[in-house]
Amino acid sequence: MSYVKWVVSAAIVAVAQLAAAQGQMSANVTREPGKATASGMHKVTATVDKIDPDTRTVTLKRHDGKMVDVELGPAVRNFDQLKVGDVVTMTYKEALTLSLKKGGGGETSMQETPSMARAASGAKPGGMVGREVKVTANVVAVDQKTKTVTLQGPEGGTMDLKV
Repeated sequence: MSYVKWVVSAAIVAVAQLAAAQGQMSANVTREPGKATASGMHKVTATVDKIDPDTRTVTLKRHDGKMVDVELGPAVRNFDQLKVGDVVTMTYKEALTLSLKKGGGGETSMQETPSMARAASGAKPGGMVGREVKVTANVVAVDQKTKTVTLQGPEGGTMDLKV
């Protein structure tokens, strides 16, 4: 499976898990000639059910009763402040911008830029992890009936996107 497909598949799985949590969700779509952007934010609240300090694993109970284990690595500050019964909120943001340029057959590429922010020492436990993936791909097929375009990325793999 190409890296681009893996990234998109991972995003879909993450969104599906968050959607299953039935938290708050908002979405926004903007369009202009040759460009469209879709962005969304999912906010999920859960209660700390169990804490294993040896493995730094926290078991969260979602409002639907499902338990989710989350391993918090050493980069997570203020782990010792977490207590059973604490209510935590997770926010997941995602966006996709699609820009079309006439001509096609151009050079394809992929860039990935990670980002991270940690809670200050002594503050409430928290942080942010992000990643921007920028892919330049060629449109190799358009299906107007299903409103789908097929893109070919830098590794030669293809991906269908509903537009």
